[in-house]
Amino acid sequence: MTEVAFHFNTPDKVGYACRLLRKAVGAGAAVVVTGEPGLLDELDATLWTFSALDFVPHCRDGAAPARVVAVSPVVLTGTPRAAPHHQVLVNLGETVPEGFETFERLIEVVTGDEGDRQSARQRWKHYAARGYDIRRHDRAQEPQ
Repeated sequence: MTEVAFHFNTPDKVGYACRLLRKAVGAGAAVVVTGEPGLLDELDATLWTFSALDFVPHCRDGAAPARVVAVSPVVLTGTPRAAPHHQVLVNLGETVPEGFETFERLIEVVTGDEGDRQSARQRWKHYAARGYDIRRHDRAQEPQ
């Protein structure tokens, strides 16, 4: 069964996702990131510039050849069910990602914005109603 974790009170979804992806790729994980197209565009651009010392290899599904997508450790896509690997799914979007149950892990990234928190509550209820064990990580309670 998919492990579900919510990372609450992240100050910035894109910045947090960059750091999360850097850590995941460093650990050898294969990650799919999903969300609204504009947010994925912003993440794509930010991954190229967020660190002068680190590069997080990534590609956009549909913008890169299939052979590149297949070997990329990070794939940004609006359709995670069709992703080439199903180890970790990071959801930056407002809805339950289609096909999340095919992944080993799902990480929901949630800011302190009330609208974002409301949609996260709905996703939490969706997973809980289906019997998923949910872990909560409150970024506001962790040392910076």
